[in-house]
Amino acid sequence: MSMKPKKTAAALALGAVLAGGAAVGGNVLFAGGPAVAAPIVEVWKSRSCECCVGWVTHMIAAGFDVKVHEVEDVEPIKTANGIPEALESCHTSLVDGYAIEGHVPAEDVRRLLAERPQAKGLSAPGMPQDAPGMDMKTGEPYQVVLFGTPDGKMWVYANH
Repeated sequence: MSMKPKKTAAALALGAVLAGGAAVGGNVLFAGGPAVAAPIVEVWKSRSCECCVGWVTHMIAAGFDVKVHEVEDVEPIKTANGIPEALESCHTSLVDGYAIEGHVPAEDVRRLLAERPQAKGLSAPGMPQDAPGMDMKTGEPYQVVLFGTPDGKMWVYANH
C-alpha cells in the first residue's frame, strides 16, 4: 500500500521534528531528553511503523508533549500494562497513569485525563482505518474502548 501525499508530508514533517526535537504545539522527546510539564505521552513503537508516526504527529498537533521509545518488541510494554490481547494495536502509550493502546484520538485522551475513571486505559482495537495516524478516510466507524475497570469489564468510551 502506498502512502498518500498527505501522509508522506506528515511523515516528513515528523522526521524534521524528530531531528530537531520540537514541534509547534508540542514537543517530541527521546529517553534522556529534557523534562517538560506533565503529562507527557510516552509512546512505544517499532522503528518501522509509519502509522505510529502519524499518530505521534496527531498528538503533537493536539498540543501534547510526546516522548518516543523505538523498540524491537512492543509486547513487553503491552503485557506490563495489562493490555488485553483482543484490544492490542501497533503501539502502546502511557500518559499520567493510563495506558493508551493504538490510534486513540487526542480528544478521547483529553477526556480520559479530565474524567480520571478507575481504569487501566483506552484502546482503539486493531488498526481502525479512519483513526488518527491511519487517515484512510473510508467513513468506517470505529470505537474506543475503556478497559481495566474495577469490575473487569470493557466499555465503549467513544464512537467515531
